[in-house]
Amino acid sequence: MDCKVSYINKSELKSLLASRLKDDTFTTLKELPNPSSFKDIHKATLRVLQAINTNEKITIVGDYDVDGVVSTTIMVDFFKKLGITVDWIVPNRFKHGYGLSPKIVDKINSGLIITVDNGISAIQSALLCKEKGLDLIITDHHTVGDEIPDCYAIINPKQNDCQFPYKEICGAQVAWYFCASIKKALNQNINLMEFFDILSIAIIADVMPMRSLNSTIVKKGLKMITTSTRPAIKTLNNHLKKHTINEEDIGFSIAPLINCAGRMEDASIAVEFLLSDNQNRAYEILEYLITLNNNRKEEQNNIFNQSLTQVNQDDQVIVVASKDWNEGIIGIVAAKLSEKFNKPSFVFSINGDTSKGSSRCNTDINLYNLLNSSKQMTIGFGGHKSAAGVVVQTDNLNNFKQEVNNNINKLQNTSNEDEIILDNTFNINISDIDLETYNIIEEFRPYGLTNTSPEFIFNNITIQQQFFLGKDKLHQKLILENNVELLIFNNTDYFNVNSQISFIATISLNEFRGNITINLILKRLI
Repeated sequence: MDCKVSYINKSELKSLLASRLKDDTFTTLKELPNPSSFKDIHKATLRVLQAINTNEKITIVGDYDVDGVVSTTIMVDFFKKLGITVDWIVPNRFKHGYGLSPKIVDKINSGLIITVDNGISAIQSALLCKEKGLDLIITDHHTVGDEIPDCYAIINPKQNDCQFPYKEICGAQVAWYFCASIKKALNQNINLMEFFDILSIAIIADVMPMRSLNSTIVKKGLKMITTSTRPAIKTLNNHLKKHTINEEDIGFSIAPLINCAGRMEDASIAVEFLLSDNQNRAYEILEYLITLNNNRKEEQNNIFNQSLTQVNQDDQVIVVASKDWNEGIIGIVAAKLSEKFNKPSFVFSINGDTSKGSSRCNTDINLYNLLNSSKQMTIGFGGHKSAAGVVVQTDNLNNFKQEVNNNINKLQNTSNEDEIILDNTFNINISDIDLETYNIIEEFRPYGLTNTSPEFIFNNITIQQQFFLGKDKLHQKLILENNVELLIFNNTDYFNVNSQISFIATISLNEFRGNITINLILKRLI
């Protein structure tokens, strides 16, 4: 006999979503923590003032992902508002490797170096800076290892003796706070909230917990994006053609465009885009980014399909590798594998004797801790809970795979005590799929890590009609009972009309030619 399904009603849904956030702190802009709580920030600020007063060259060294690109943009634009021109370098992942590598230090011969979104693992490069007489200030947010770089100052909330009250912030936020400290020391009238448009993009793209101060900044930033006067953001608004922008638009549309420059060619293209001071130049670069992103999608799909042939579903950690895979794209593939199999995933690009890997995880396993427990099998690694990079000897790949699969059992029950693991899947009656339910869900945006967007279970729902969509008919729309629309992307399977399906979906708003409808977007069939 079938068990009766217990459906959640609208008031219960609202109460559950509200309960997630009841203990959040820094929920208004005026409550944001003070920059002074960062370890070393006062010392670093005084060093920047010294450089300004003596006309010393300042070089910003960023990273090639969205967080690094935005961090670089914020620092460069901030100094520009002060009337100061600084040099900036975003490493090319194919030529220089990650962050403040020795190859980057070789390019700088004088002045003060400030890293953004990198540097906490740059032990060797910090020594090279010392040898060259270069003072180095590191601003970063990645997990601090057993050894820290020997440098002038380190601003990183994850340092054990750092008093900043919220640890899970991105590199762009650390850079923004450093700018706030410098602004205060100089007593300059600069509105740092103007950076919230691009700062919110970095927080979302770097998959920071969408709680407390992160949520507060993102809420404000998303509102600012639609009215931003920044030429790059205005061109993105025109490209998206949406009245409002939410975190999903950032994650699926805007962040990939910024990221693809570093993945396919050089991230400096994306920095130049965000720094554009006129609309024509911004449009020109955006068109190029769109082309790069289309190429990225094609290459990504090829790598993902190839990687599936290597997956052993009995493994608790997925590890795949090939010499033919673009190291700029393997991180996205790792994310797709982790999502598909609900396991930590490592994807390696083999280059001779060494292999560079990107890892992603959408479970409660901490990737940094997993790598740290397996570090004897690596040349080096860095990152945080849900994303990390690693380098191993190519002939050690199989041993690495065995090691992480052995060590994951030790970490299964260890999660960050500051994080709340949430059940975000609810049974709901299909008759409750309406604008009221959608508005309840909207009320608790932005969604993200530790405040995940609710998904809904539907069992034995009757299909009334089926339509294929898109130029190549790769997507489809099913009309279900109660005239509810279910959108299915990248799926050309035929479903029999009048048959029943069970699935998990999210609720979405569709605006088309002035008509507003509520529909479901398929997450997976069950």
